[in-house]
Amino acid sequence: MAPVSFGTFRLIVVSLAVFAQIYLFWRIRHAMRSSRGSGRRTSLVVALTGVAIGILFAANWRIMSAPVPWVDPPTLAQAVLFYAPAVWSFGSIFSALLLLVAQGIGGLAKSADWILRRRSAPGTAEPANPERRLFLKAGVGGLAAAPFLLSGYGAAYAARNHMAVEITLPFGCPLRVVQLTDIHAGIFMTRDMMRRYVEQVIALNPDVFVLTGDYISNSTVFFPGFVEEMARVSAPYGTFATMGNHEHWYGAIGYYRELFEKKGIHLLQNEHRVIGTGHGRFAVVGIDDLRWGNPDLDAALRGLTSSVPALLLSHRPEIFPEAAERHIPLTLSGHYHGGQVKVSLFGEDYSLAHLRTPYPEGLYRSGSSHLYVSRGIGTTFTPVRLNAPPEVTLFQLT
Repeated sequence: MAPVSFGTFRLIVVSLAVFAQIYLFWRIRHAMRSSRGSGRRTSLVVALTGVAIGILFAANWRIMSAPVPWVDPPTLAQAVLFYAPAVWSFGSIFSALLLLVAQGIGGLAKSADWILRRRSAPGTAEPANPERRLFLKAGVGGLAAAPFLLSGYGAAYAARNHMAVEITLPFGCPLRVVQLTDIHAGIFMTRDMMRRYVEQVIALNPDVFVLTGDYISNSTVFFPGFVEEMARVSAPYGTFATMGNHEHWYGAIGYYRELFEKKGIHLLQNEHRVIGTGHGRFAVVGIDDLRWGNPDLDAALRGLTSSVPALLLSHRPEIFPEAAERHIPLTLSGHYHGGQVKVSLFGEDYSLAHLRTPYPEGLYRSGSSHLYVSRGIGTTFTPVRLNAPPEVTLFQLT
């Protein structure tokens, strides 16, 4: 199956979201009028419900489509202004889809029941059972509420319940490397949240600390705080970074480079650094974002001999086949968040990211080369993570 383009992906999500708002409003309106009649009070409640749905959806659309440069908003403001619209909009898509499926099944069941009643002898058909009808309504209500509960869980708990992943790989020079990626500093990744991740990185005592893109969500106003937090990590052989697509969408490369360099973080744009250790030399190589930047692996590797093991930083993992052809021992990437919302069935993982790339998350190998795609720590489009927890990754290289 060919990967789904970003434009197609965005169109699918927006179409589903708009459909969900219309369909859920129609279902709520129908349920209210069926249970309470069509009086003036019911009409007012229906109208207010429609307004509430519209406000929640519009607020989330505003958050997704335009920068919200509010650094470290109060917790109550975060919950009411940002998380509530996001949870509603994300949950509404799956709630609408589940209700639509239930409606289809219910329609088929009614058709089958009608056929059986027509075939039954007069007077033998069972009368309608009010308790059964109430039970079915309660079941449908629970079905509709489940996605909102999962969405709330994913935003309030799972997105913060990160894990440390430790991987041992051959490299050619003993090193402890810690990777963070896809931080997406913004209203859903505050400085306090970043500080907690940095504390864990410091506790892992890395020789090299690497950052592989998407440092902000949608405004450069959050970048200085991000850089200050990352600069708290003092790795003996340095901290290195490369650009992601969000950096190209917002701001200029010169701006990012200047702030990085002020804090001692080395931005690698199609270039490399060779570092000497007591066990030999190694190189850190960085290339620009594969889609929105100007990636040039030839320039990044120019002057680097095969005797020096190279650690390649690329925000997107699709560079891996080319990296493997050049026998680069290890490529570190991110971008896809492990799907961010992922369903695992029968040993297979399903998410929008799994439709878009052959490298959504985890470890891959081609000959003597390895690729690791981190799930990152931040979120995009929605602050919800389900079955794809954030990660801080430690590589024990030998």
